[in-house]
Amino acid sequence: MTPDPARLQVRPGEKPTGASRLGKAFGNTWKGLAGCWREEEAFRQECLLALALLPTGLWLGHSGVERALLIAPMLLVLIVELLNSAVEAAIDRIGTERNPLSGLAKDLGSAAVFISFLLLAVTWGLVLLGR
Repeated sequence: MTPDPARLQVRPGEKPTGASRLGKAFGNTWKGLAGCWREEEAFRQECLLALALLPTGLWLGHSGVERALLIAPMLLVLIVELLNSAVEAAIDRIGTERNPLSGLAKDLGSAAVFISFLLLAVTWGLVLLGR
């Protein structure tokens, strides 16, 4: 996922605005999602889990609040995985030599993904078992 150097060089006053900015932002978003899908097995697995859990959460929720509580943690897992992948890519870009701080940064990202899965499980358990 090497960025295009030409894209990084923006001169003052040349930043896009309005619809142009939104178009570029959407393009960057799409590149990020596609890159994470291509490079990260965990993200692909979590997307498949979301494909199952999101419709199930809509079906099992008895109210809008329950539906939101069942859906939101799964989306949060995807968000945290994207951020974890971003941290890993940045660390890998810095260098290939082992460094305790690099390892810690990657471990912290992994722990954040784990905690988001814990939130998912606890939320589903509380909503579904609390009936």
